[in-house]
Amino acid sequence: MLFNSFEFMIFLPVVFLLYWFVFRGRRWQNMLVLVASYVFYGWWDWRFLLLIAFTSLCSYGSGVLLERFEGHRRWQQAVSAANIVLNLCILGVFKYYNFFVENMDALLGALGYHLDWVTMKVILPVGISFYTFQALSYTIDVYQRKLPATHDIVEFFAYISFFPQLVAGPIERATNLLPQFQNSRTFDYGQAVDGLRQMLWGLLKKLVIADNCAMVVNDNWGQYQELSGISLFIMGVMFTFQIYCDFSGYSDIAIGCARLFGFNLMRNFNFPYFSRSIPEFWRRWHISLTTWFRDYIYFPLGGSRCGKWKIIRNVFIVWGVSGLWHGANWTFVCWGLFHATLLAVYNIFGINTKYQHVVAYGRYLPNIREALQLVLTFFLAVIGWIIFRAETMTQAWEYLSRMLTTPYVAGQEIIDTKNMLLSGFGLLLVEWLQRDKQHALQLPASGIFKYAAARYFLYLLIVVLMVLFSGTVQTFIYFQF
Repeated sequence: MLFNSFEFMIFLPVVFLLYWFVFRGRRWQNMLVLVASYVFYGWWDWRFLLLIAFTSLCSYGSGVLLERFEGHRRWQQAVSAANIVLNLCILGVFKYYNFFVENMDALLGALGYHLDWVTMKVILPVGISFYTFQALSYTIDVYQRKLPATHDIVEFFAYISFFPQLVAGPIERATNLLPQFQNSRTFDYGQAVDGLRQMLWGLLKKLVIADNCAMVVNDNWGQYQELSGISLFIMGVMFTFQIYCDFSGYSDIAIGCARLFGFNLMRNFNFPYFSRSIPEFWRRWHISLTTWFRDYIYFPLGGSRCGKWKIIRNVFIVWGVSGLWHGANWTFVCWGLFHATLLAVYNIFGINTKYQHVVAYGRYLPNIREALQLVLTFFLAVIGWIIFRAETMTQAWEYLSRMLTTPYVAGQEIIDTKNMLLSGFGLLLVEWLQRDKQHALQLPASGIFKYAAARYFLYLLIVVLMVLFSGTVQTFIYFQF
């Protein structure tokens, strides 16, 4: 079930009304959330439910066993390792098996060997990378004694399958979300209204910006060899807008939707295109994933507590894994290594931890230095997204080579994207004005928006924009990951 579907428009209010007016009490509400989440997830293919239920059961059991073996560290290590390996094997089979087989066959073929490999036609379950990492974090956190194991199987299954963030994050930690299932919840009108505003902004980004950009990019990407360098750069910028509005739009809808039910999910995007460096960009983009890799891979490798070259090694390991997490394609791996290289350069010059505050805070405009930093970071992000979007590394190389060496070719048409670019930069303008807020529609209680009429006029304007300018409905990009 898609957030931008008619079915969800019926599903959400029905679940909301049942949750607050029929299923009173924490246990009954948790049961409703679990059932609703399985309906939401099974809407694509009911067979996916078997896999998420198995993952949930194994992770739940691992927590119980870890508590039972308290004081027996070796047994706890065995239980934790077994659950981690099991979950990664499931993820590997469904997501990476054919990728591994095809690359091994190519490698052995180059050496003169040929083996009869068996490939499988596997349907990639929606959101498997997200809920697998959520399940893994629970086992690791219980093992590290960051939280006690839960014995309530309903609340645990609801935690893994919570429908607002199930298929594309944020990747929640058990330390944040699970206690919210364990505590009673009361309806908060202000929280619910703000959640609806965030959902509205997310839908605007998805329907008006992301889906329209997707139409242009998808229609023209395959003919990149016929386009001028300027057109290729513009198309790269279009995809940069598309992936941001698509993914952050999903996160806005998920976070806002969760607030309707009394849950607070972690922030996943913090206006990343207003970053002054690539390290700052990655502190603001897909925060739940980058912090997951930081806490469970980067820190155990030594993090930043070791020598500079080992830090750089750790960065390349993390970003190689991050690239592979995004998909079974060398383009994703190279995209990760591209950003690892940039992060290593920033690290060498000792500026990887700078810029923790909002750019141009308290000012309407950045200074010249900040403006140049914003432009450079945005340009580097565009290069990375072109690699990410390419179907093969050959295509990525040819695309970038043509874009950078043939800026203009006489007789070739530049893609007509003026309206979409204006829309994209218009969106960035609104977010720039709200860059110190949690989301762009977090309206102040003072000024014109203290009047209800002004607020409702704004909501109506956004709805009209969505009705008039929505593109052809596209699935969310990160569903494939």
